[in-house]
Amino acid sequence: MEPIKQWTEFQAVMAAGTVARTAHFALHQSPKPTGPGFVQTQALFAVQRLGALTPKRWAKRAVTRNLIRRQIRAVAQTFAPHLPQGDYVVRVRAGFHPTHFVSADSAPLRQTVRQELMDLFNQISPCKRC
Repeated sequence: MEPIKQWTEFQAVMAAGTVARTAHFALHQSPKPTGPGFVQTQALFAVQRLGALTPKRWAKRAVTRNLIRRQIRAVAQTFAPHLPQGDYVVRVRAGFHPTHFVSADSAPLRQTVRQELMDLFNQISPCKRC
């Protein structure tokens, strides 16, 4: 999956609406345009793109934000063959409780984030081998 880099592109995907939610994450999707007018430019739209929003409001430490971003990219890459073409933005919508995860980069936090992201992507595209 290619990264979404421009803030206007993030806004466009988020304006398209939320397609899945978990306790800590929201997944927004903007499908690629299809139809007779887009046949010639189909190669331009054959790429799936992913953006990750990890605000300081919900993850104070940069180490935690980076861990979440890495897990988002890893899980999205796993599900990419099973997802419809389009742009995706995964947004952190709630923080992880600091008393449960004392370390900013711990194995339990990594496992919890990964499992919740798997649940999030399973809501839109069940993957039996993931």
